[in-house]
Amino acid sequence: MKKFKVIFMLAVAVGLAGCQSRVEYGDATEVETVNANFGSTDLQAIAAKMVDSMLTFPPIVAMTVNDRPIMFVDKIKNKTSEHIDTESVTDSISNKLLRSGKFRFIDMTKVDAVRKQLDYQNNAGMVDPSTAINFGRQIGAQYMLYGNLSSIVKQDGSTKDVYYKMTMRLMDLETGLIEWSDEKEIRKRKSKSFLGM
Repeated sequence: MKKFKVIFMLAVAVGLAGCQSRVEYGDATEVETVNANFGSTDLQAIAAKMVDSMLTFPPIVAMTVNDRPIMFVDKIKNKTSEHIDTESVTDSISNKLLRSGKFRFIDMTKVDAVRKQLDYQNNAGMVDPSTAINFGRQIGAQYMLYGNLSSIVKQDGSTKDVYYKMTMRLMDLETGLIEWSDEKEIRKRKSKSFLGM
C-alpha cells in the first residue's frame, strides 16, 4: 500500500509539472502572424504610415512651422466584419502626433467629465471661488482628424485573403476643407497545409 501511495504521488507530481504554464515577454514591435485577422503589427504599420504622411505633407509642414494647431481626433470607424479595437488605433495615431510637438489636442472623450468638474467647482459651494476654473474659457479645436478602417475578405478552399484599408482625413473646422488625406493598405493571406495545420 505504501509503495502504491509513493507511485501515485510521483504520478501526480509529474502530471502537475506537465501542466505548468510559462509566460515570457516578447518584442512589442515584432511581426505578429498568429492568424489573418487585424493585429498589433497592422496597428503599428497604420499608425506609423498615417503620422509620417501627415507630418511630411508640404501644406501641413507649412501650417506647423510657427504654430501648433489644435485638433481633436474622432474615433476611427470600424467598417470591417471583425471586432477591432479602433480606439487603440486612434490612440496610437494621436499619441505619435502629439509627441511630434507639431499639434495640440482636445480630448472629446472627456467633455462630460470636464463639464461635471467645472459644474462642481462653480456651483457646489465647496470650492474657493478664486481657484475655480470658469466656464467658457476652453479653447476650441481648429481641425478634426477622422478615418475609416474597412476590409474585404475572400476565401477559396484552404486560402483566405484579407485586404484592409485605412483612410484618414484632416478637416479645417472653420472652412470644411480637407487639408490632408491618405490611406494605408494591408493584405494578408493564410493558407492551410495539406494536413489542415
